[in-house]
Amino acid sequence: MSRYLKISDLPQVFPIFPLGGALLLPGAELPLRIFEPRYLNMIDDAMAGDRVIGMIQTAGGEPARPLLVGVGCLGRITSFSETSDGCYLITLTGVCRFRLGEELSIPTPYRQVRADFAEFAEDLAEPDRLEAGLDRERFSRALKAYLNRRDMDIEPKAALTAPMADLTTSLSMGLPFSPMEKQALIEAITLADRFEILTMLLEIDGPDEDEDGPRSLQ
Repeated sequence: MSRYLKISDLPQVFPIFPLGGALLLPGAELPLRIFEPRYLNMIDDAMAGDRVIGMIQTAGGEPARPLLVGVGCLGRITSFSETSDGCYLITLTGVCRFRLGEELSIPTPYRQVRADFAEFAEDLAEPDRLEAGLDRERFSRALKAYLNRRDMDIEPKAALTAPMADLTTSLSMGLPFSPMEKQALIEAITLADRFEILTMLLEIDGPDEDEDGPRSLQ
């Protein structure tokens, strides 16, 4: 059971790991290899404290200090090991999404922020089963076309048998969507919203053979 039952249980200030193209969603696991000195320092400090860091995508700017998008996800370090060359291998388990607040002016080599979790409070509730009212056939067609176009070996039959909440989360994180598309997925308020956005992204980039072309996201 999660140690975080309500918003007030969450730390309001925490370190962040800005990484374009990386998506962490509540309840999901994200493996990371940490090698840059400032982030090794960040993990050391996190392990000595609450074991949490915020994953957030970048939005341009200077490589050494990129701009940040508006919404990320707080993750808890649930697995940790050190390699012979001094790198850390960690697994982050998503806890709750946050809206970026102020960035703190502090002397740590990594960045720290104050965050607002209020609009994503449902991330701490029991997961939505995400079953009723879904167009599984449409989703399955879109997924099959997407995978065929990329010659990917994910089994499309999973779209008809796997729990849709789990499948929506794993595909949102695992498929090679653009950073902007990944941001749309993380900012979807409900799982049902994310399922709809995911289906549209699959349709846009993997049209069925009998369609004239990709559909618009609008």
